Amino acid sequence: MWRHILQEGYKAVSRPILFIILATTVVLAWLAIPTDQLGLDWLRDQVASIRDMIHAYPLASWGVFFAAYIAVAALSLPIAVWLTLGAGALFGFWQGLLLVSFAASIGATFAFLASRYLLRDWVQSRLGNRAQVIRDGLDRDGAFYLFSLRLVPVFPFFIINLLMGLTALPALRFYIVSQIGMLPATALYVNAGTQIGQLESLSGILSREVLISLGLLAVFPWVIRLVQQRLRRRRAYAGFTRPRQFDRNLIVVGAGAAGLVSAYIAAATKAKVTLVEAGEMGGDCLNTGCVPSKALIRSAELAHEMRHADRFGLEPHQPEIVFRKVMQRVHDIIAAIAPHDSVERYESLGVEVLRGYARLVDPWTVEIAKHDGSVQRLTTRSIIIATGAQAVMPPLPGLSEVGALTSDTMWEALRDRDHAPGRLVVLGGGPIGSELAQAFARLGSHVIQIEAGDRLLAKEDPEVSDLLRAALKSEGVEILTGQAATAAGVASDGTKWITVGNGVDARRIEFDEIIVAVGRAPRLKGFGLEEMGVRVSRVVETNEYLETVFPNILAAGDVAGPYQFTHTAGHQAWFAAVNALFGNIRRFKADYRVIPWATFTSPQVARVGLSETEAAEQGIPVEVTRYSLEELDRAIADSQTSGFVKVLTQPGKDRILGVTIVGAQAAELIAEFVLAMKYGLGLGKVLGTIHVYPTMAEANKYVSGEWRRNHVNATMLSVVERFHAWRRG
Repeated sequence: MWRHILQEGYKAVSRPILFIILATTVVLAWLAIPTDQLGLDWLRDQVASIRDMIHAYPLASWGVFFAAYIAVAALSLPIAVWLTLGAGALFGFWQGLLLVSFAASIGATFAFLASRYLLRDWVQSRLGNRAQVIRDGLDRDGAFYLFSLRLVPVFPFFIINLLMGLTALPALRFYIVSQIGMLPATALYVNAGTQIGQLESLSGILSREVLISLGLLAVFPWVIRLVQQRLRRRRAYAGFTRPRQFDRNLIVVGAGAAGLVSAYIAAATKAKVTLVEAGEMGGDCLNTGCVPSKALIRSAELAHEMRHADRFGLEPHQPEIVFRKVMQRVHDIIAAIAPHDSVERYESLGVEVLRGYARLVDPWTVEIAKHDGSVQRLTTRSIIIATGAQAVMPPLPGLSEVGALTSDTMWEALRDRDHAPGRLVVLGGGPIGSELAQAFARLGSHVIQIEAGDRLLAKEDPEVSDLLRAALKSEGVEILTGQAATAAGVASDGTKWITVGNGVDARRIEFDEIIVAVGRAPRLKGFGLEEMGVRVSRVVETNEYLETVFPNILAAGDVAGPYQFTHTAGHQAWFAAVNALFGNIRRFKADYRVIPWATFTSPQVARVGLSETEAAEQGIPVEVTRYSLEELDRAIADSQTSGFVKVLTQPGKDRILGVTIVGAQAAELIAEFVLAMKYGLGLGKVLGTIHVYPTMAEANKYVSGEWRRNHVNATMLSVVERFHAWRRG
């Protein structure tokens, strides 16, 4: 109870009181100081007077300054830097350093304890996302992480103090690390204050001593970063012997989207690069993911249009579907695209391609077990792990007995069938499960889609889920949401079955085939990562530069997260390749600010940035503008009016925070908003761009127009109306 009262009291009065104190101090100082006498002479006289008082009452002066500094640090007041400079000017270097270093650490510890015991909920609510960053850093590097922040703070010192209070770090360790970590910067600031305090004239600012002090302050962060990098490298590579020379500049493990782009960039910059792939070139996207699924969806879409040709003024026709031919088309399309990702193409670009299994022996050595039975070891300056992901098979009792398929295995398993499975269960209500459920329903299967969650496409807004559910249901897909599968098996007569729900609500469903689409997990095993000390959790753990604990070993694509999209893998690959090849000169942080994605159902679902649900959960105020495709001329002409464009903007401004598009060609339409968000263009710029008529892309312009109409200045309109009335006479 008392903690809650203190938190609320602090919340209610801290800002007003701080503002009043600062404002009052400024006013009193302005009134007290004779402004007509301001100048270096006056300032030097004031410093001399304070020094005389310190000389006369040293212990009292030290005590007052010490207590004042502790209070400033504990309350996180923004004057600590000036007090530090003042300590050097008034007390000299050694006394100033002694006072400030201990006072700053003690004050920081008070703030740390207040955050832990008094203000925990308040700090958590205000700085929650940053708190997780701190926790992750402590889990990764322990107290060294705090030491690194103290040397060159990623966050301001007061935020570090408060956020550390939310962790399990012992208070004594926090104090000791802070005392040591803040000492170098404190010494530089105290020394600068000492030099400034000795100025006799303004020309003294150009003295060698002052310039050196100010220069040290400027270069200190860069020097410390280099030292930190060196320390991290020494810790990471302890126990390993670095080769004196290398066979390659870069070895890339995995020839999916991330691996291919990484190898391409390396070859384009004339690096000696080897690409290792155990499976098919092109990875999952080409062979079992994006390409085959979209080919299947297009065939299913045409079959659906034939059944509903009356929507276009034609006689409807029940298509004769030979599923084997549909699957042959899928494989023909894979074969047509495969040369883009082939061994021959990449070798022509200057990439050495080795077919086999790669295993890291040490941070610079990769052993390749080739398909021909030979083994080759290569040393390399850098390594990029781009091993992709694979479908997850949940631990459902009996699932292995029923021959469950996944989006990885179904293409070969169903390839030679004349008909699509008569009774098909799709386990999973995400993008892959929804795409496959609709496609197979259109190709003749009776589909039952099972999702343990409350709705399909759980990452999208509820209205999106509802619209897609209605579309799938209208095409015959039976959707069971909020019902987890509990068991599967094969009856004595060979019938396959799966049970959903429990107790009286349990339901047994018989099927011919089941496709499991409950998610994908990175391929992490068999590459020597964990044995060598590369941190692996759900994905390969990397920093913002995509580096692992070994800076020369990087990861990109599904294996690195946080997104599992082919276009994100290619995006990451640029950062991974450039950092791997040129990181000693300059590194680039991977940029995830604007990441679009799409689900290729009908209607399509595409999004970039925040959803309305996410904005509400994160407490981000937004303004929502919608435009229905029912009003769009081209959508009407194409009989594809189901859907909408929804844009989230800052209240009162046209800055785009997120866009959701549901409807035909949504995946194409989203690109304009991706560009706008990437380069900071608001809805006003979209509205002012000419769009071809009649196109679906006009929906982007019209939703921008809706926003503009909602922000018309009523007063100005009234003035203009009177102006027009005056001109009419």
